[in-house]
Amino acid sequence: MKTIKGPAVFLAQFVDSQPPFNSLDGICKWASDLGYKGIQIPTTESFLIDLDKAAESQDYCDELKGKINSYGLEITELSTHLQGQLVAVHPAYDIMFDNFAPDALKGKPKERTKWAVDQVKKAATASRRLGLKAHATFSGSLLWHTMHPWPQRPDGLVEMGFEELAKRWMPILDHFDEEGVDVCYEIHPGEDLHDGDTFERFLEATGNHKRVNILYDPSHFVLQQLDYIEYIDFYHEFIKSFHVKDSEFNPTGKKGAFGGYNDWGDRAGRYRSLGDGQIDFKTIFSKLTQYGCDVWAVMEWECCIKSPEQGAREGAKFIKDHIIEATTKTFDDFAGGDIDEQKLKNILGL
Repeated sequence: MKTIKGPAVFLAQFVDSQPPFNSLDGICKWASDLGYKGIQIPTTESFLIDLDKAAESQDYCDELKGKINSYGLEITELSTHLQGQLVAVHPAYDIMFDNFAPDALKGKPKERTKWAVDQVKKAATASRRLGLKAHATFSGSLLWHTMHPWPQRPDGLVEMGFEELAKRWMPILDHFDEEGVDVCYEIHPGEDLHDGDTFERFLEATGNHKRVNILYDPSHFVLQQLDYIEYIDFYHEFIKSFHVKDSEFNPTGKKGAFGGYNDWGDRAGRYRSLGDGQIDFKTIFSKLTQYGCDVWAVMEWECCIKSPEQGAREGAKFIKDHIIEATTKTFDDFAGGDIDEQKLKNILGL
C-alpha cells in the first residue's frame, strides 16, 4: 500500500486578471496559505509556465521548480487538457474549439492539430526536466457526436474512429515514453475516452502502449451513472493521476442524464464543491490506498453554487482529512512468528 500525496490544487479554474491569481508568486502564496502541498499547472497560462522555455532549458525548469518549492509546494503534474483536446476535433466542433487555439490558427484545423501535437510533446519534455512522472490531458474526440446516434452508426465507424485517434496519439505517446513520463487521460464526457469500455478500446488501438494511463475523476462517472468505486477495481493499475471533484445526480420527471441543454445549475447532473455532492470519497481514498496508487490528490473546483474562494479553503482540509496513512504492519502481527512445522502439525491434530 502507498500513502496518497496531498492536498494539491489544479490552478486552471483559479487563474484571473486580479491578484493573487495573476502571477506565479501570488497564486503559490495563496495555495500555500490555504494548506495545499502541490499545484497542478495548466500549460496554457504563460505566466505560470513558459512551455517553450521549459521544453528547451533545464535552467529555466530548475528556477521554476525552485520558486514553487520556496512556497512549500511541489508541482504534481503539468496539464495540457486544452491542447490535448485539439489533437482530435470533429469538424462539427471546430468553431467552438477554435477558442482554445492561437488566433493565427483559428479556422485552420490541420494547422491547429499540428500545433496541439507539438504542445503536448513539449509538455512531455518539460515534465521530464521538472522531474515529473505523470502528465494530465484530454484525448480529444472524433466520435462523441455519435454517442447516442440517430440515425444509427454504420458498422465499422467506431473501430475506424479509435484507429484514427490512436494514429494521432502514437507519436505523442512514443515521445512521452522517451521522456519517461506517463500520459494520464482524464476520462470525461465529451472525450472519446469517457468510460472503461472506451479506455480499453483506445488502449487496444495503441497496441497496449505502456504510457496510456488514467486521470481518475469520479465526478464525471456520477453524471454518467457509472460505478466509480468498481472502476478503481478494474483500472487501478492505470490510475496515475487523481482529481478530487464532487458531483451529484438528481433526476426528475423533466430531466436526467441528457439534460445538458440547461444551465449547469438546472441540470440533473451537477458538479459541486468537495463534501457538497454525493461522492463517497472515504471509500475512494481507501481503495486507491489499498491498491498502492502513487498519486497526488488534486482538488479541481467546479461548482454551480459555492464560490471558488470558499471551495478552495474547504478543499484543502477535506483532502487532508481523507488521506490515509498507509499501514506498514498487520494488526495481528503479534500472532505471527517463525514457521514451526511441528507446531503447525499439532494445531492440525496431525
